[in-house]
Amino acid sequence: MSAKLKSGYRQLLILLTIMILPLVTHADDSTVTNLAASWPGITSLIIFLVAYTLVISEEILRLRKSIPVIIAAGIIWLLVAIAHARIGNTEHLDEVFSHDLLEYAQLFLFLLAAMTYINTMEERGIFNLIRVKLTSRGYSLRTIYWITGLLAFMISPVADNLTTALLMTAVILKVAPNDHKFIVVSCISIVIAANAGGAFSPFGDITTLMVWQSGALEFSEFFNLFLPSVVNWLIPAALMSFTIKTTAYETIQETARVEYGAWVVTGLFVLTLVMAVLSHNLLHLPPVLGMMTGLGLLKMYGYYLRQHGEKYTGAPTGVSGDLALRLAATQTRPYDMYQNLEKAEWDTLMFFYGVIMCVGGLSSFGYLAIGSDLIYGGLGHTTANILIGVFSAVFDNIPIMFAVLEMNPQMSPGQWLLVTLTAGVGGSMLSIGSAAGVAVMGQARGIYTFFSHLKWSWAIALGYAASVATHLWLNADKFTL
Repeated sequence: MSAKLKSGYRQLLILLTIMILPLVTHADDSTVTNLAASWPGITSLIIFLVAYTLVISEEILRLRKSIPVIIAAGIIWLLVAIAHARIGNTEHLDEVFSHDLLEYAQLFLFLLAAMTYINTMEERGIFNLIRVKLTSRGYSLRTIYWITGLLAFMISPVADNLTTALLMTAVILKVAPNDHKFIVVSCISIVIAANAGGAFSPFGDITTLMVWQSGALEFSEFFNLFLPSVVNWLIPAALMSFTIKTTAYETIQETARVEYGAWVVTGLFVLTLVMAVLSHNLLHLPPVLGMMTGLGLLKMYGYYLRQHGEKYTGAPTGVSGDLALRLAATQTRPYDMYQNLEKAEWDTLMFFYGVIMCVGGLSSFGYLAIGSDLIYGGLGHTTANILIGVFSAVFDNIPIMFAVLEMNPQMSPGQWLLVTLTAGVGGSMLSIGSAAGVAVMGQARGIYTFFSHLKWSWAIALGYAASVATHLWLNADKFTL
């Protein structure tokens, strides 16, 4: 890691401290503020700050991001119990903790079902088929640039922005492995497009899913963000496209094998998403009910594949490289749907637990109530929601959005749409601002970097401002309570 990047992390730590200190010093005589100013409250805030600094330093320390926040969550809730015991107010602690845990459980099960479907579709060859179709057509580099960006925008509302960004980046790296300029601008375009596409769908990003499950917006209301999301991607994508050559590259001759049952799995995934929407809109039950029912259908289909002789071909778990390729050609074993369940992003799922419980603990000290007064009361809803998008470029948008939902400010549908848009696309301004950006940095390691992305942050900021302006103009009628 370069000295410049290490310096950037130090500056970020200073920024975090500057942002948090006003919450501590904003004191009055209320019980909530007394808790915030108490030593358990201040200690909890410092612990969260340290834990999150470790999270954003993951690339330097090689420490899984879930570890510090899970430990921090346990310590913070211990301090919550101590602080409330000191004032004799422990009756509702179990209820408050259970509320936050339930929020996480619904998110966890929803994502687990979705990740299992995505992994199964990948194992059945659906995504590889898309990659091969693109690389075997002989398109020019500029055409590939636009196609991958467009597909990232179109696929991410269903398949989530992280998976989509990784899929499209694989295409870019296959097409022109030695053209670093092309790879950089294409990766930036893909990250922006995946984040923008995920912003107008409840299934496209963790933050949109959280907003939908909270009941702040109805399913159909998210699609009001379609045009602002398009603007968010198109402006920087158009500006960057002028740096790409129009010459065609050498066609890559490949064949893609789609495994038996691939299209059935895809159909079951669509059915599962429909059931999730119907569970929420018609039955007034959490969307996770539809997702878990769909997961059951997928596992039943996996049982059918196993019983009818379908084999899972591949190398044993933990084997990679040339040895994996040789073993994959010779080893078969009975098809097991749990293989795809095991491939879920468990570190990410555990990270969500830590973040949600940390933020919930800080809320018990009154920090979110104070923050809501400072941000929404002092700046106004529109300014505050625009700044939240800027903050999400530095912090992860998940704790920011969860904090907003915990604050639960009284806002119109237009304002909830605005914060959903800004939290979803604001992270594109820095490569570390979104899960898609961080994942693509790892996939195109040494080529697409923090600083190569930073060179185009001005263009991404233009797209961000234009998308906000488009929403304020297009959905002006939704800004009344």
